[in-house]
Amino acid sequence: MEKHPIIFHIDVNSAFLSWEAAYRMQVLGEEIDIRTIPAVIGGSEAERHGIVLAKSTPAKRYKIQTGEPLAHARKKCPNLVIVPPTYSVYVDSSRRFVDYLKQFTPDVEPYSIDEVFCDFTGTEHLYGKPEVWARQLADRIRDTLGFTVNIGISSNRLLAKMASDFEKPDKVHTLFPAEVPSKMWPLDIRELFFVGKASEQKLRTLGIHTIGDLARTDKDFLRHHLKKHGETIWDFAHGIDHGEITKESTPQNKGYGNSITISYDVTDADTARMILLSLCETVGARIRADKAYVGVVGVTITDHNFHHTSHQKALPAATDVTYRIYETACSLFDELWNGTPIRLLGVFTSRATEEQSFQYSLFETDKYERLSKLDKAIDSIRGKYGEDSVQRACFVKNRQTHMSGGINKAKRTEHTKRGHAEGC
Repeated sequence: MEKHPIIFHIDVNSAFLSWEAAYRMQVLGEEIDIRTIPAVIGGSEAERHGIVLAKSTPAKRYKIQTGEPLAHARKKCPNLVIVPPTYSVYVDSSRRFVDYLKQFTPDVEPYSIDEVFCDFTGTEHLYGKPEVWARQLADRIRDTLGFTVNIGISSNRLLAKMASDFEKPDKVHTLFPAEVPSKMWPLDIRELFFVGKASEQKLRTLGIHTIGDLARTDKDFLRHHLKKHGETIWDFAHGIDHGEITKESTPQNKGYGNSITISYDVTDADTARMILLSLCETVGARIRADKAYVGVVGVTITDHNFHHTSHQKALPAATDVTYRIYETACSLFDELWNGTPIRLLGVFTSRATEEQSFQYSLFETDKYERLSKLDKAIDSIRGKYGEDSVQRACFVKNRQTHMSGGINKAKRTEHTKRGHAEGC
């Protein structure tokens, strides 16, 4: 009998706050569950990282938003509890989350630190109906790991992810292709995956306000106004996703990314490029630690008015070379930035693979092979003597650290320790 695909998208509810709460109660023995009071995870205000990273359900009642300054959040809720982030806890919690899911299916694909796709195709004889099993799985995660999740169920990743974003927290939703017209088309266009603010504004000028409006629009018309992106979101509006779940034999991460909230407004391109380089150093190190290569590089910018823009580009060949990632990031930045003071910069990659293919000229192939060997030599030195033992000359006596961190710094530290242990 033909097997019908069953894909789960499992998303941790308020991940950083949930993981922090579970750690404080299970490990530190604290009695107060910060998920039950108005509380947020927030960065350092002294270094201008003072924004809301995650919020509790009670905090949501005060209309506190992820990404807003802590000062604004305090005005909305004077008794707000602000907890600093513990990134090493979040990395460990994410790893345990993935490992736990692998007990039930080998086809687990981490999408981000707090999101996972699982392929449960053909497992009905083991677990029963997908909706019933999803509820049982969510309960098991809560009881075993100490936090709640949303689970979206469909026949492809796109619709499963869309479903998991429906009502939260601790909910299970389905969104199979037959349910798209009734469940997805009435939603505002901004709710569609891959529609950012720029795309949203463009679509609204074309009279497209809901996902259903987009689905009913002529595809050639969208292609004319939005190029290839128009074709992609038209497919998404119809529930069409050409991707497949990544099997266990491929790298654990589908993509690698890093971002930093800057302690001052960046107003010149040279400083921005320096920050991009520090981000690429971190991202490149993580890619090589996983023995992976990436085929897409992207850049995201948040300006001082909290407007977000992003852009990505496919590479001619998958790479693990820091400088190749940086070259592409700079090119994207030049296309994207309009001169508005910058508060946050990010570099992200996708299409991770274990295979490296070359489509460069002979000269370029030689160049990037040499740079790859140099990167690996630097990784080895940093693994033995610490990440600050080697850095590019441009960062010496510079206010910008040579490897920007956050959650990725914790991951990087773990990779370094593991890699050094394996080499001993």
